[in-house]
Amino acid sequence: MSDKQKHATAYWKENLKYLIILLVIWFVVSYGCGILFKDALNEIRLGGFKLGFWFAQQGSIYVFVILIFVYVRIMNKLDKKYGFDE
Repeated sequence: MSDKQKHATAYWKENLKYLIILLVIWFVVSYGCGILFKDALNEIRLGGFKLGFWFAQQGSIYVFVILIFVYVRIMNKLDKKYGFDE
C-alpha cells in the first residue's frame, strides 16, 4: 500500500469515528429523550410544554441541525490535518 493510500485510509477511519459519535448522539437525543426518557423529562416544563414532548417535536431537530454544523467544523479541521483542504 502506498503512502498516499495509507494517508487516505487514516483520514476515512477518523471520519467514520466522528460520524458514528455524532450519529449516536443524535440517536440518544431523538429516540432516548423523545421516547425512552419521555416520562422522566415530562416532569420538566420548557415554555409551557413538557420537556419530553418538546424533545420529540422540536429538540431532536434542533440537535440534528447543531450536529450538522459540528460535523462541518470537524471535517474542516480533519481536511486541514490530512492536507485535503483547498
